[in-house]
Amino acid sequence: MTSYQYLIIGGGMTAAAAVDGIREVDSTGSIGLICEEMDAPYERPPLSKALWTGKPLDSIWRKSANKAAKLHLGCVVKEIDPEQNRITDSNGDVFTYRKLLFATGGTTRRLPFGGDEIVYFRTISDYRRLRALTEKGQKFAVIGGGFIGSEIAAALTLNGKEVVIIFPGNNICDRIFPRPLAQFVSNYYKQKGVEVLAGEKITGLETRENRYILKTSSGREIEVDGVVAGVGIEPNIALAHTAGIDVEDGIIVDKFLCTSHSDIYAAGDVAAFHNPALGKRIRVEHEDAANSMGRLAGRNMAGKSEPYDLLPFFYSDMFDLGYEAVGEVDSRLETFTDWTRPNVEGVVYYLQNSRVRGVLLWNVWDQVEAARQLIADPGPFTAEDLKGWLPAKNQEKQA
Repeated sequence: MTSYQYLIIGGGMTAAAAVDGIREVDSTGSIGLICEEMDAPYERPPLSKALWTGKPLDSIWRKSANKAAKLHLGCVVKEIDPEQNRITDSNGDVFTYRKLLFATGGTTRRLPFGGDEIVYFRTISDYRRLRALTEKGQKFAVIGGGFIGSEIAAALTLNGKEVVIIFPGNNICDRIFPRPLAQFVSNYYKQKGVEVLAGEKITGLETRENRYILKTSSGREIEVDGVVAGVGIEPNIALAHTAGIDVEDGIIVDKFLCTSHSDIYAAGDVAAFHNPALGKRIRVEHEDAANSMGRLAGRNMAGKSEPYDLLPFFYSDMFDLGYEAVGEVDSRLETFTDWTRPNVEGVVYYLQNSRVRGVLLWNVWDQVEAARQLIADPGPFTAEDLKGWLPAKNQEKQA
């Protein structure tokens, strides 16, 4: 039996940030990380961004072990006994803890065909596998037109590959972008050489002479050297649920990121937390949430009582287009787009009941905090009120 003051289930960015947070408060307490992956904690965003534009692989490691955290890699937690503060892993090893953190993230959704022939892009292992495929193959299919799919399609194209992106929606990222912007992005990808197959569903996958044949609902057959899928994740809540911890779409936490059990915390992709600015419980699957929640959970596990009231943002790079987004960026909401230069630079506001619920900063930078303040403002706001609000009115207020 191994005992730790702080035990973390998970080995991603949230876990690494939690180690940092613990060490800010407690420099000597014992820390253990139990991680299903065989790799130590690393930055996830570069896997679909910077590693394809020349950033070295060695730059992504979080180096948690340098902060006296013991890494148990390639292990899966099988059972938690919250009353005894004890867990058992897949090797039969038993660990006890004073405080426990769920940083379990999510598992990629899988399609009902293809098995392991499809690269479900999420981990460094997936990156290595796709890199190896690109060294011998030329044409690739990307299934999914959302966040990950759009980034991988751009990354592969920038590396000289022929890419076809396939998704059931009308345009790339049409769940986020208002229709005119989504149409612009789809056309932009086409101009960059990407074959965009919108309104298509993949129905099957076969292999023929070391190549993959994708079959679509319209009867097409697409022959490629590799298939990548980015179709979202499901939060890993089963372990918490079995342990009797309150869950919904994620593991429910209070403002201090504590679960329904006083010795157990949750943070990152898996945590469902109440956000004051939006006035509701949300779950965010992006880097800012992983780092900020992980750090604060670590601090609170080590004795602090600091509330988590941040509204996390996320960002993406698609060729030479870039954006940062805050709050509910949902194209089903009422939107108002305030362009400085159409489709080149501007701000999209997402409104509901005369209140700003989300902000998309399209090639507009250093305005995330101002966007957060706007979302927290109860309004009411009209489109006319918001014209020129960011960045001009914010800069005007600060002057």
